[in-house]
Amino acid sequence: MKRSLLVEGHGYPLAVVVAAANRPDDQLLDATVAALALERPEPEPDWPQHLCLDAGYDTPTGWEATIDLDYYPHIALRRPEERLPTPDPTPPARRWVVERAHSWLTRWRGILVRREKKPENYLGLLQLACALLWFRYYLALAPSLRA
Repeated sequence: MKRSLLVEGHGYPLAVVVAAANRPDDQLLDATVAALALERPEPEPDWPQHLCLDAGYDTPTGWEATIDLDYYPHIALRRPEERLPTPDPTPPARRWVVERAHSWLTRWRGILVRREKKPENYLGLLQLACALLWFRYYLALAPSLRA
């Protein structure tokens, strides 16, 4: 079982997709971005939308999908010593944000130990957990919003 998770800058989930464990990460990119709960704003030329990905997306399919979706890619390279240096230094991908979101999701026992037979039921449980993460974030932020 593989979870593909799209998070915002602070690590709160925006989209989640489940698939078989033998599917490569780059093949799930289109489905993950399509699963966004909110409508994505149009990218503007002077304000590009960035997408940070790990080395599993360093394939032609991953690069093409990122560019086709109008994102500015930040993809960790699989073998950086074999590649030529880029003309402008790009900041490293911030993968720890996604890892933290996966850690938050595995705090629920039903997600950590999967007992659902159908992937639709497991996806529903993941979406409920993502909604609860956003609800907790709102409760923690609510006192500052009231002032």
